[in-house]
Amino acid sequence: MTLETPDFQAYRGQEPPRFANRAELECAKVLDYYGVPWQYEPTTFVLERAADGTVVEAFKPDFYLPEQDLYLELTVMKQSLVTRKNRKLRKLRELYPDIRIKLFYKRDIQRLAERYRLDLAS
Repeated sequence: MTLETPDFQAYRGQEPPRFANRAELECAKVLDYYGVPWQYEPTTFVLERAADGTVVEAFKPDFYLPEQDLYLELTVMKQSLVTRKNRKLRKLRELYPDIRIKLFYKRDIQRLAERYRLDLAS
């Protein structure tokens, strides 16, 4: 999905972010508006490896807020379809107990959009 990429002021990544959906773009705009330093998908957490060491399963949270040492994951899937994402999140928390992460569900994003009058149409 190709989305416009504004000139972000609080973005701390090396390459311009390539958002997967409009909800991620709008979240980035809110973080930037409030001057919250952020990175887009900077870390991949390995959740499972095969016997030969190759990665079988991994998780890459959408945002990292370095000043809060907090990862954010957004999901715009229907609630009934987030089981796999929740399982990955539980696995991440088991394997990396010191990692702070917050999952925002579709309903959370819709409330954010209403509050800040965001355009989340895909």
